[in-house]
Amino acid sequence: MSNQYPELFWRHKRNPILTAADWPYPANSVFNPGATLLPDGTTLLLCRVEDRRGHSHLSVARSANGVDDWHIDYQPTLLADPEHFPEEVWGIEDPRITYVPELSKYVIVYTAYTRVGPGVALALTEDFRDFERFGMIMAPEDKDAALFPRRIGGQWALIHRPVSAPGAHMWMSYSPDLRHWGDHKLMLEARRGGWWDANKIGLSPPPIETAQGWLVIYHGVRQTPAGAIYRLGLALFDLEKPERCLKRSDEWIFGPVENYEQRGDVDNVVFPCGTTLAPDGDTLHLYYGAADTSIAMATGSVRALLGWLDEKVAD
Repeated sequence: MSNQYPELFWRHKRNPILTAADWPYPANSVFNPGATLLPDGTTLLLCRVEDRRGHSHLSVARSANGVDDWHIDYQPTLLADPEHFPEEVWGIEDPRITYVPELSKYVIVYTAYTRVGPGVALALTEDFRDFERFGMIMAPEDKDAALFPRRIGGQWALIHRPVSAPGAHMWMSYSPDLRHWGDHKLMLEARRGGWWDANKIGLSPPPIETAQGWLVIYHGVRQTPAGAIYRLGLALFDLEKPERCLKRSDEWIFGPVENYEQRGDVDNVVFPCGTTLAPDGDTLHLYYGAADTSIAMATGSVRALLGWLDEKVAD
């Protein structure tokens, strides 16, 4: 028996692949990107860019190989618009991108930072230049949200993470039109006690549809005397009733170990908001914020993640 935990994600040797020094205009930090593959195979990242006020906006970076030679928009791609959307007064951040074939559009779900805390906002785009903004769809305090790529039971479905006194758990909500949401269901609870994901969890990238179910990578936050540690775990949910958890890992699978993940504006954080799936249907590229300072990438396998989850739950 090996005395090492298995590696499910392999960090790219060029990490961090994007930093504020790469930006064509002044930025304090770049992190927590949403990700998608465009029809021509280009990797598009919608990056959170924070300025020296502490406010964030979103900016597009494109790469043919998803690793280097990034072409970054010369101006912010999507700015907060507090004149028309007052809930964005303190910035917008942490986007998740879902391509929805029924709409032939990308749905971006992001955090709008209000005077009373973060809420969930939504926008549509075909080209990442023009955006149809819906404004806030979930009131504060709520964040870590993403849309499923297809209707479920005739309704659009959203994962999000409201905060209440007992803790921060993952919830499902449904909508007929992407604007009005209800039928709220608890999806996954934060554990209690000494667990790595006690008291506070949240969705990381959007869910990945597999034959076995919706594969979800989620983050858990462990509070220690030295501060919080953000790590990642796995769970699998029913395809037609995604609030039903089929399997959940006890162990975390990816955490801050490299210097660029352990030291930054917020130490000890790995925080992915996007993945891309290679044409082989298995190779998964995970794009994540490292220590709230830079962007890094790691590669895994959907089959390996599902196999590991099967083995761990069976044990």
